[in-house]
Amino acid sequence: MDRSTYSRRRMDLAGVLRAGGGGVAVLPTAPERIRNRDTTYPYRHDSYFYYLSGFTEPDSWLVIDDQGHSTLFCRPKDPEREIWDGIRLGPDAAPGVLGVDAAFPVETLDERLPQLLANRPAVAFPFGLHPGLESRVEMWLSVLRAQERRGIGTPQTLRDLTPALDEMRLIKDEGELAVMRQAGRISAAAHLRAMQSSARWMRTPGEAPWREYHLEAELLHEFRRRGAQAPAYPSIVAAGANACVLHYAAGDTELKPGELCLIDAGCELDGYASDITRTFPVDGRFTTPQRELYDLVLAAQDAAVAATRPGARQRDAHHAAVRVLSEGMLALGLLNRDRHGSVDDVIEHAHYRQFYMHGTGHWIGMDVHDVGNYLQDDEAPVEQPDGLGGRVVKKPSRVLQPGMVVTLEPGLYVRPADGVPERYWNTGIRIEDDAVVTPGGCELITRDVPVQAEAIEALMRQA
Repeated sequence: MDRSTYSRRRMDLAGVLRAGGGGVAVLPTAPERIRNRDTTYPYRHDSYFYYLSGFTEPDSWLVIDDQGHSTLFCRPKDPEREIWDGIRLGPDAAPGVLGVDAAFPVETLDERLPQLLANRPAVAFPFGLHPGLESRVEMWLSVLRAQERRGIGTPQTLRDLTPALDEMRLIKDEGELAVMRQAGRISAAAHLRAMQSSARWMRTPGEAPWREYHLEAELLHEFRRRGAQAPAYPSIVAAGANACVLHYAAGDTELKPGELCLIDAGCELDGYASDITRTFPVDGRFTTPQRELYDLVLAAQDAAVAATRPGARQRDAHHAAVRVLSEGMLALGLLNRDRHGSVDDVIEHAHYRQFYMHGTGHWIGMDVHDVGNYLQDDEAPVEQPDGLGGRVVKKPSRVLQPGMVVTLEPGLYVRPADGVPERYWNTGIRIEDDAVVTPGGCELITRDVPVQAEAIEALMRQA
């Protein structure tokens, strides 16, 4: 995306500030964090900051007033440090490269911020996200209060900046969607590589066992080979019973013929996430019980896809998936009709949660669990199921609009338990795709990796 995109976003935020009575917005980026001693974790910028600036260097701040004037504070050029840490943009070059109106060394922040806040009615910043930021703002305001006898006004209102930015980020523009589609293609290619690598290894006699971390390495290789900067989140590679652990981290469990492997992994490309889950047979062929559960989860995802369209509620996909899964649980004997009742009983009392205990989707964008209100704020609260077998009074789910992007990710997780058919024990299955809401429904942007069981088996035979 070019600098005009970020300039437009800053002007849009200025309009929000004006509509709220005026003021100044202050946003820091994320700090570098020590991993151990003098080594830092791989750096990742703050999403809000990047959304408005396109700038990825640490130690940076962005200030925007209600007229759209933007000021960047960043690290100055330093030939000595640049030998060690890389080239810095520097304040002199920042306006021409980023399109901000002014830029200064970050060391001058405390000196200049009171000047930028003087005689403004309000200061807005992200509440609760940056430790010490509130104290920093109070310090700047105290400097201004000391000058009130000279006729300099101090902001009287503090505002949380995140609700406005969340609404802006919730609807993706065409530039954002183009990046997300490419991230989806890269992540799909990584899943293809992992599936085929598993099949090849299983057909190689005499080789050492393959383990979850081997497939994780295949994913990371493909992410970077195709230009992604990093994983969007820690990759889940769960073999066998490990797939029943929702946030399992890739470990050293051996991949065994006859078992399934669940991979939940996606790359981050140019600040935007992708999120794909596929479950496949390690040796390339589903067993009959595995196939029964897999087809049920896929049918639930199909129902969720059909429910994802403009005018529908974000939660409708979950309700559609839960109904299909509940029907299947009864049909397959995971739930007992004599004990659990009808499909409506299973849903009302949330009996399905024994095997499906998470939601069916979330917003995705710059963050894998992206910002945005899940409730429709301009509607009155109503009584509705709480998803735990009870009732709750709250606002209805958010109405979907074109440009929103959601994940659709139903699953089944069957642990050993009394009354549960043993043929299904220790089986975890999840299928997840990223869906762009379009005027006519939704577009799945991660389907370059197959999802039908027959297609997965064919792909692995080709390996």
